[in-house]
Amino acid sequence: MLYAILCYHDEDHVGSWTKEQDAAVMTKLAVVQDKLTKQGRLGPVARLLPTTAATTLRKDDPPLVLDGPYAETKEQLLGFYVVDCKNLDEALDVARDLGAANPGGAYEIRPVGLFRPGSVQS
Repeated sequence: MLYAILCYHDEDHVGSWTKEQDAAVMTKLAVVQDKLTKQGRLGPVARLLPTTAATTLRKDDPPLVLDGPYAETKEQLLGFYVVDCKNLDEALDVARDLGAANPGGAYEIRPVGLFRPGSVQS
């Protein structure tokens, strides 16, 4: 089953890292990613640009487009991994490995249901 592992952290904290600190975290995360790639279990991975680059579509009537994320949270979604795992316990193990490489914040783990017109696959 595919699991999305969503990376949340305080964007101001992460944004304050020096280039060297950021590179060190990315190097540690690459170790986990390389292991998953060699096992054939790593799907798409994305690091999102800061929320200052976000645009929000409010689903009002009529819809309203706003600059910014407008999420009422202390932590922001910074990126995600899609990983093939046998079960939730295995997905949690991957999240723990990622967390050891990049401490702070939180990882939200969700099963992925693939959408294809006319069906949902899990």
